[in-house]
Amino acid sequence: MEYRAVIGLEVHVQLNTNTKIFCGCSTIFGAEPNSQTCPVCLGMPGALPVLNRKVVEYAIKAGLATNCQIAPRSIFARKNYFYPDLPKGYQISQYELPICSAGHLDIQVEGTAKRIGITRIHMEEDAGKLVHADVPGVGDDSCVDLNRACTPLLEIVSEPDLRSADEAVAYLKKLHQIVVYLGISDGNMEEGSFRCDANVSVMKVGADKFGTRTETKNVNSFKFVKQAIEYEIERQIEVIEDGGKIVQETRLFDPNTGVTRSMRGKEEAHDYRYFPDPDLVPLVISNDWVEDVRLGLPELPEAKRLRYMDELGLPAYDAEVLTASRELADYFEACLEFHSQPKPVANWVMGEVTRALNEESRSITDTPVTPQLLAELLQLIDKGTISGKIAKTVFDEMWRTGKPPAQVVEEKGLVQVSDTGEIERIIDEVLAREAGQVAEYRSGKDKLFGFFVGQVMRASKGKANPAVVNELLLKKLQG
Repeated sequence: MEYRAVIGLEVHVQLNTNTKIFCGCSTIFGAEPNSQTCPVCLGMPGALPVLNRKVVEYAIKAGLATNCQIAPRSIFARKNYFYPDLPKGYQISQYELPICSAGHLDIQVEGTAKRIGITRIHMEEDAGKLVHADVPGVGDDSCVDLNRACTPLLEIVSEPDLRSADEAVAYLKKLHQIVVYLGISDGNMEEGSFRCDANVSVMKVGADKFGTRTETKNVNSFKFVKQAIEYEIERQIEVIEDGGKIVQETRLFDPNTGVTRSMRGKEEAHDYRYFPDPDLVPLVISNDWVEDVRLGLPELPEAKRLRYMDELGLPAYDAEVLTASRELADYFEACLEFHSQPKPVANWVMGEVTRALNEESRSITDTPVTPQLLAELLQLIDKGTISGKIAKTVFDEMWRTGKPPAQVVEEKGLVQVSDTGEIERIIDEVLAREAGQVAEYRSGKDKLFGFFVGQVMRASKGKANPAVVNELLLKKLQG
């Protein structure tokens, strides 16, 4: 291409603290509009903010997990602008001295590794929300819900190191996975807990100066981020090729049409008239506090994936799937406590367990088949009590009823038949009935062996031990 894209992302992560960043109001999602407010988050005169310690701890966690430096001293600032859902007329944020800086994340796109710099992570409060709807008693109007005002956010700002929509999505997915693993956010994109502003510009290949950027605001799905960035790249190239100039502006993405449209001119930092908030003292973080947080960090997905491969001997694909969510990895590891064979456990977790979850749109934390019950099922297979095929039938019944596998096997009469005399009798019946096929097999059509195995298993209603069937059948056919 004659042009290349330059992309930087600003990600807003809503923290899952019980209370807001500067007051004691609840952060529960979905409450009655304006029911979770107080003089502090409404910006009433004389009301003073008090910093939530848990927010600082979560910010430190995020910084450590993204290889950032944690500032021993940081400052809150007032970011001044007017919007109907910003009751104070300013947002408390951090500007010159953020809590975290100079980090990075390593991503992979199509097998190629790339390091994406993180400029800063800072704490701030969220604004409220405008509701555009036909409101009973009000009519078709815009209403303000301030429940979200003062909800704690982390803003994570990347360096402009991304060069494609695919790289941007890979970075976002990794960042999303990390904040959920850390337990600092639920990452619910539909509820706005994880949303992205995409800064996009284009420049000619070989140029040494970035082009003029636009910012596409509040995109809340990986799919829409990809579409918005790809559209904006194409739009900017077309404008330049037609002799026009890119205007620095804020744009919105319309998921229904797949296009971005202009919202307003893009502000610069000086437009916000930042200055230190006089109601909040500088935040001082000791090395001891940082180290205490570091010791409490969970094993992050990348480290867990490598451990699954190195220590458990799992293939890269299995390790990637099992570490996709912390809950799935926890379930897998809990299974290993009862059945210490990683590969069979991985196969069942990625196979039957995941299938059943997807069919019912359930979370792994809501599964009726506990790790112990799944381990008991695999032990029945190992003992030869049931075959792998029968085990799937048993699993479905366990999922439906919550019963232990041994009880299901007993009630349904599903015990595997390993008695050689009984299996030999079934084989003799099948071979007598299929005399023509037997003749063909003995004349050289070896592929018919699978046909005979299938007939024997069908005649035994799937209960015959496959290993015994194969051994006896081969002897009979060769004899």
